[in-house]
Amino acid sequence: MEVPKIQEAIETLDILHEMSTLLNTGLDRDTLSLCLNLCENGVNPEALAAVIKELRRESVSLKSFDNSTSGGTNNNNNNNNSGGPGTGSIVGSNSTITKS
Repeated sequence: MEVPKIQEAIETLDILHEMSTLLNTGLDRDTLSLCLNLCENGVNPEALAAVIKELRRESVSLKSFDNSTSGGTNNNNNNNNSGGPGTGSIVGSNSTITKS
């Protein structure tokens, strides 16, 4: 990749991240980059948004279940270091996104 193209890609991601922050999407730069790459490779953006929303719902549901089964105590085995519900990356999920 040429230097001007790399700079352009960085600027695009910077603008996208700024918009994401203003809209309070809870997506970090890495997740935004992954989403952008998926969309550029033909993934339906609406389907991708639906998958992200479903993953967030499942995450909240699992956290609620975990808290109810542990007696409401803080379980230090929680591997979510994303900064709160609805944030973080979708990498490693078992969801399949197909091209439309």
